[in-house]
Amino acid sequence: MTIKPLADRVVVKAVETEETTKSGIILAASAQEKPQIAEVVAVGPGGMVDGKEVEMYVKVGDKVITSKYSGTEVKLDKEEYTIVRQGDILAVVE
Repeated sequence: MTIKPLADRVVVKAVETEETTKSGIILAASAQEKPQIAEVVAVGPGGMVDGKEVEMYVKVGDKVITSKYSGTEVKLDKEEYTIVRQGDILAVVE
Protein backbone atom coordinates (compact mmCIF):
# COMPACT_ATOMS: atom_id res chain seq x y z
CA MET A 1 0.00 0.00 0.00
CA THR A 2 1.25 3.53 -0.76
CA ILE A 3 0.33 7.02 0.41
CA LYS A 4 -0.52 9.58 -2.27
CA PRO A 5 -0.80 13.07 -0.74
CA LEU A 6 -3.32 15.59 -2.04
CA ALA A 7 -2.95 19.32 -2.79
CA ASP A 8 0.02 20.88 -0.95
CA ARG A 9 0.64 17.93 1.37
CA VAL A 10 4.00 16.15 1.67
CA VAL A 11 4.64 12.71 3.21
CA VAL A 12 7.89 12.55 5.18
CA LYS A 13 9.65 9.85 7.16
CA ALA A 14 11.79 10.83 10.15
CA VAL A 15 15.51 10.27 9.80
CA GLU A 16 16.80 8.03 12.57
CA THR A 17 18.51 10.00 15.30
CA GLU A 18 21.42 8.81 17.36
CA GLU A 19 20.47 7.27 20.68
CA THR A 20 23.84 7.91 22.30
CA THR A 21 25.17 11.32 23.33
CA LYS A 22 28.66 12.45 22.37
CA SER A 23 29.85 11.52 25.86
CA GLY A 24 28.53 7.97 25.44
CA ILE A 25 25.29 8.22 27.43
CA ILE A 26 22.50 6.15 25.91
CA LEU A 27 19.16 7.99 25.82
CA ALA A 28 15.86 6.23 26.39
CA ALA A 29 13.30 6.74 23.62
CA SER A 30 11.12 8.81 25.97
CA ALA A 31 14.02 11.21 26.65
CA GLN A 32 14.64 11.98 23.00
CA GLU A 33 13.08 14.94 21.23
CA LYS A 34 10.91 14.43 18.20
CA PRO A 35 13.22 14.47 15.16
CA GLN A 36 12.90 17.51 12.91
CA ILE A 37 14.93 16.19 9.97
CA ALA A 38 12.97 13.95 7.64
CA GLU A 39 13.15 12.50 4.16
CA VAL A 40 10.42 13.30 1.63
CA VAL A 41 8.62 10.11 0.58
CA ALA A 42 5.78 11.54 -1.55
CA VAL A 43 4.69 14.98 -2.75
CA GLY A 44 1.20 16.20 -3.63
CA PRO A 45 0.47 17.89 -6.98
CA GLY A 46 0.06 21.43 -5.61
CA GLY A 47 -2.49 23.49 -7.55
CA MET A 48 -5.22 25.69 -6.10
CA VAL A 49 -5.26 25.62 -2.28
CA ASP A 50 -7.53 28.03 -0.39
CA GLY A 51 -7.93 30.14 -3.54
CA LYS A 52 -4.17 30.51 -4.12
CA GLU A 53 -1.93 28.76 -6.64
CA VAL A 54 0.62 26.55 -4.81
CA GLU A 55 3.81 25.39 -6.52
CA MET A 56 5.58 22.43 -4.94
CA TYR A 57 9.26 23.11 -4.20
CA VAL A 58 10.29 19.82 -2.59
CA LYS A 59 10.74 16.49 -4.34
CA VAL A 60 10.95 12.86 -3.30
CA GLY A 61 14.31 12.10 -1.68
CA ASP A 62 14.90 15.62 -0.32
CA LYS A 63 16.00 15.84 3.31
CA VAL A 64 13.97 18.58 5.02
CA ILE A 65 13.53 20.27 8.38
CA THR A 66 9.92 20.45 9.54
CA SER A 67 8.22 22.41 12.29
CA LYS A 68 8.66 20.53 15.55
CA TYR A 69 5.08 19.42 16.20
CA SER A 70 3.51 19.83 12.76
CA GLY A 71 1.62 17.36 10.66
CA THR A 72 -0.37 14.20 11.17
CA GLU A 73 1.40 11.00 12.11
CA VAL A 74 0.27 7.82 10.34
CA LYS A 75 1.41 4.21 10.48
CA LEU A 76 1.31 2.12 7.32
CA ASP A 77 2.81 -1.34 6.86
CA LYS A 78 4.70 -1.03 10.19
CA GLU A 79 6.37 2.22 9.03
CA GLU A 80 5.66 5.60 10.61
CA TYR A 81 5.15 8.65 8.40
CA THR A 82 4.10 12.25 8.94
CA ILE A 83 1.90 14.15 6.50
CA VAL A 84 2.65 17.89 6.55
CA ARG A 85 1.72 20.90 4.46
CA GLN A 86 4.54 22.24 2.33
CA GLY A 87 4.29 25.44 4.44
CA ASP A 88 5.35 23.44 7.53
CA ILE A 89 8.67 22.59 5.88
CA LEU A 90 11.21 25.13 7.06
CA ALA A 91 14.24 24.22 4.94
CA VAL A 92 15.82 21.67 2.61
CA VAL A 93 19.05 20.13 3.93
CA GLU A 94 21.77 19.77 1.30
